[in-house]
Amino acid sequence: MKKGIVTLLLAAACLPLTSFDYAPSHNLATVTGLPLPTNTEIISGLKQALEQGTTKSATQLSALNGYFGNAAIKILMPPEAQKAEKALRKLGLNKLCDDVVLSLNRAAEDAAKQAAPIFVDAVKQMSVQDAANILTGSNDAATQYFKRTTTTALSAQFKPVIHTSLGKVGATNLYTQMATQYNKIPLNFSKLNPDLDDYVTQKAIDGLFYQIALEELNIRQNLTARTTPILQKVFGALDKK
Repeated sequence: MKKGIVTLLLAAACLPLTSFDYAPSHNLATVTGLPLPTNTEIISGLKQALEQGTTKSATQLSALNGYFGNAAIKILMPPEAQKAEKALRKLGLNKLCDDVVLSLNRAAEDAAKQAAPIFVDAVKQMSVQDAANILTGSNDAATQYFKRTTTTALSAQFKPVIHTSLGKVGATNLYTQMATQYNKIPLNFSKLNPDLDDYVTQKAIDGLFYQIALEELNIRQNLTARTTPILQKVFGALDKK
């Protein structure tokens, strides 16, 4: 059943957007119980789904504790700093270490406010073929599309925001203090680099993709998450009947 719908949708993607429409004989309503979405509806439905998922994800992560309160994406010390963290905690500097971790997550939460427009711009570039591939692909096909098409540009646009956010929430100063304290420890030959921009930028982006994947899966599998008629029609066409 699903294979037949997929074949027609992929064939639709190869036709010009302005000329495509299904003839009555191609209507699968009698098989699926739903009218088969047109080419235009496929594009519209996918864009709605992607904009809904990315905007919701960015909003959730930009809220207080959006990162810090989510164990799956909470930003911890950089790997090279974890040895330093253990050493400083043994010296009684627990609060300093805790403040550093909190500030890293606050910076990501602050920067996430800028994420939604970046993803929406990527959605606008989606082709007919992209839409068909996402609709008929795996449960994370849209997330993988974003990773392929936006990671480089997203990093370039996100890093300055992260840099500003790290300074605004005090992360840069706190981490510098931590590095300074660790580098003072006698016989410590592995000095800690206080630069956080690249690390937090990547972790913040990873967290966004993680959240977007959850939203994508929700829309694909949860009928109540399809909040508009076009979402219901496009995704409903691929549901098993």
